[in-house]
Order: sequence, then structure tokens, then C-alpha cells
Amino acid sequence: MTLPSTLKAWSVTELGEPASVLELRDIDVPTPGVGQVAVRVLASAANFPDVLMCRGIYQVKPDLPFTPGREVCAEVVATGPEVTRAAVGDRVLGLTTLPYGGFAQYALMDQSKVHQAPASLDNAQASCLFIGYQTGWFALHRLARIAAGETLLVHAAAGGVGSAAIQLGKAAGATVIGVVGGQAKAEYARKLGADLVIDRRSEDFVQAVKDATDGRGADVIYDPVGGDTYQRSTKCIAFEGRIIVVGFAGGEIQSAKLNHALVKNYSIMGIHWGLYNDRKPELVDQCHAELTKLADAGLISPFVSERFTLDGVPDALQRLADGQTVGRVVMESV
Repeated sequence: MTLPSTLKAWSVTELGEPASVLELRDIDVPTPGVGQVAVRVLASAANFPDVLMCRGIYQVKPDLPFTPGREVCAEVVATGPEVTRAAVGDRVLGLTTLPYGGFAQYALMDQSKVHQAPASLDNAQASCLFIGYQTGWFALHRLARIAAGETLLVHAAAGGVGSAAIQLGKAAGATVIGVVGGQAKAEYARKLGADLVIDRRSEDFVQAVKDATDGRGADVIYDPVGGDTYQRSTKCIAFEGRIIVVGFAGGEIQSAKLNHALVKNYSIMGIHWGLYNDRKPELVDQCHAELTKLADAGLISPFVSERFTLDGVPDALQRLADGQTVGRVVMESV
């Protein structure tokens, strides 16, 4: 395949809100280095870290200018030296290598972050199978050791991370309770398979969880929100339960009252999935194999609520930043 010399990409040239700082530019098509592949982007899923990088407040702070869009499904179009995990023509998914992110026509990937895309998923769905589902699988299975018959409480259940946790919890045989904000998001969480959905705007999730579990509480709580949501979750965690701290989308980083953890013998676990890519990449490979099996069996299926073209990236990222989206919103190539 003959590659063009330039590509169109959304570049962050200054830090701020996505709608204000993204600029559509023509840039050179990247040449893959040692252990890298160049890919034609088929689909790129929007993630909240993309928003945080635009704002300059994410733990990864690429030099300006850069193109966001870490999670893609793509076709390999060129390989650098020492590449063994992919070949030209392969349909793959995984993480892009900044500054050449996925909100562009072409991107760059390190082969260690490249995985074969399941044939059972279309391009947009496959682009969503990496960050959210890998995070959920590691959190629920490797850390929390969730078991069939347990109760899983998922906060922000209509978001990208929460929606993956719902499906993974159901696939593990758990009873899943989802907490959302608003009736539209509640309906979405029900479609994903949540056994009980609580609208935090009109219900007290602490009491609702106690009522649903005969006062015992949830065995596992999956919390991407933090702040007061975490503090209140400690009031409905079961004896020997596990609270998984996924993030702080609510904007407040909470402090844990460890004396309270002693009272109910519960564990507080943090999940930074990105570390596994560097420290135990073989586990990421194993997880991808498990996720592929679940996808092929129809037990998980990323729900893409919106599909848009390259032109729609700034608006979609801004709506994600403003909490106006449900599920996954994905850029698809035309």
C-alpha cells in the first residue's frame, strides 16, 4: 500500500477545552520506528483521558502539538524493524503512540500495545474493547476476585468505564446494581443488563443497595467517580467487601477512613490499568484473549451510542467532557 505524505489530524496546539483547542491540520504521515507500526485509523473511541490531556491535567502530558485519541481499531499499513506481533493488512486494536493519536486518518502504535481485533465486533465496537474492558477485567477479576452470586455495585454505570463493568459483572455471574444520573442514563444501564438501576438524582443509593441486599450491602463496588460517592459507598459495602477506586470523575479525590475499613473488614483497591502494559504485559495479552472469547460468545458487546466522522471530533469530545454522553462515542473513518 502506498501511503500519502500527509494526513489530516486534530491537533492540540494549546491547552483548554476540546472544542476550543482542537485544530484540524495537515501533518506528515509518521514513519514507524523500531517495534512500531503505522496504521490507517478505522475507528477511534473517545475516552475521558483524551479530555484531560486537552486540558493538560492528565498524568500523561505530551508535548504540544499532539493528536489525542488513545484507543483505536485500525489497519496496519507499515511496520518498523523488529515487529513480530502484526503484519501489513492486519485489523488490530489497542493504544496509539502520542503525539500520533487516533483522531486522525493515520496513527502510530508500539507493537506491545497492538492486539488482533475480534472478528465478532465491528470497527467501532472493537475500538472500545481495550481501555474500559481491560480496566474492568483486571479490577473485577485480578484484584477483587469477583465470584458468581456476589453483588456488584457500579457507579457511573452509563459511562464508558461503567458500562464495561456492567457487562463483565454479568458475564462473571454477579448481580449487578448500576448507579446513574437521570432517567435517560438509567434506561441505557438497563439495556446493558444491570439487574437494578438507581437514579442518584432521585434515590439514595446507599439505602437502595441495603434494601436490595437485605441489609448486607454490595460485595464489590466499582467507583470511577470518587469524592462523596466513595465516602457514601463505605456505608453500603458488605462485610469482607472490596471497593475498587477507578478514578475521580467527580473532580474530588477522597481520603479513606481506614478505621472504618477495620469495622467491616473491607478492602480498598486502586486500579491503574496502564501500569500492567509496562510491568506485566503478558497479563494484558491474557486479558485480551479472555475478552475476545467473551465477545465471540456474545457475553460482552461494547455499546456504541454515537458514531461520527473526523469532522465531529471536537463536538463529541466536548460533550463527553460536559457529561452529556452515554456509553461510547466513536469516530469512524469514511
